[in-house]
Amino acid sequence: MTAPPRPANDTAPSGVGAPTADVTGPTSLAGVHIEDTFAEAFPMRAARVVITAATSRWARQAATTMTGFATSVIGCKCEAAIEHEVAAAASPDGRPGVNVLLFATDSDSLQKRLIERIGQTILTCPTSACFDGLPDAPERVSVGRALRIFGDGYQASKVIAGRRYWRIPVMDGEFVIAEDFGRVRAIGGGNFLILADTPDAALASAEAAVEAMTGLQNVILPFPGGIARSGSKVGSKRYKSLLASTNDAFAPTLRPITETAIPDGVNAVYEIVLDGLDFPAIASAMRVGITAACRDGVRTITAGNYGGRLGPHHFYLRRIMAGANGP
Repeated sequence: MTAPPRPANDTAPSGVGAPTADVTGPTSLAGVHIEDTFAEAFPMRAARVVITAATSRWARQAATTMTGFATSVIGCKCEAAIEHEVAAAASPDGRPGVNVLLFATDSDSLQKRLIERIGQTILTCPTSACFDGLPDAPERVSVGRALRIFGDGYQASKVIAGRRYWRIPVMDGEFVIAEDFGRVRAIGGGNFLILADTPDAALASAEAAVEAMTGLQNVILPFPGGIARSGSKVGSKRYKSLLASTNDAFAPTLRPITETAIPDGVNAVYEIVLDGLDFPAIASAMRVGITAACRDGVRTITAGNYGGRLGPHHFYLRRIMAGANGP
């Protein structure tokens, strides 16, 4: 789970939250039990970066490099991933593109991460250009204006349709970047857990869920390949300096010596974490992913939460599977 630091005396996240007797929805799908619980998620700030290049290969390379080491705000200071590819006919400069969503815990951190990552991974990438993917967002963060000074006084700007762009001279021509980027309130830490008979069944289920959710708009899966094996609880039972440690309640090898949340017969668990621009985007993506995850060898779908005490966004699994996209 992605989550901000919590008091040391808080309990670890579990798949069993506050009672949800008012929640109606399916108790199972394709023979897989849907736990009567919810995923607890947190407010974040987000930006969309549109990366274009001479070819789709280089646009994707820039996007892949930009989103490296961006799985969790706990250790990476941001969460980012490719949202989807953009056809040349729909991109800002008529070239192939890729949309990236980047999330941070606050506006200042969002701006810092954008400047760092665009400056080090997109500016440096052959033929690339960088545009704002949220042009209608009223809140703005200055990015291109900060990076323009790499041009050492040779940079130039141009206003097109009321937006300023900077042209920074580089060795293959010019790097074009929007002066500022839209910033919106967003949500991080939507999640569901797949409890399966075997590691192979768990992985096949998680891969199917990721494949089904890949390319959906306004949502990303920030962990490697969209899957988290090292689900975490915030804090540590033994090491006070740790921001996060293993979620022992869902570690099969610790079942005999810890307070486990794993039913008998379950021998592997994977977590899918979702960040999105709004509640409906995450809820609809969770429904698509959970539907695909319910397959042979999977016993239960559950979710991680803190009993509703920390995150204001609660994604009730059964309500979502009944078709609800709102809180």
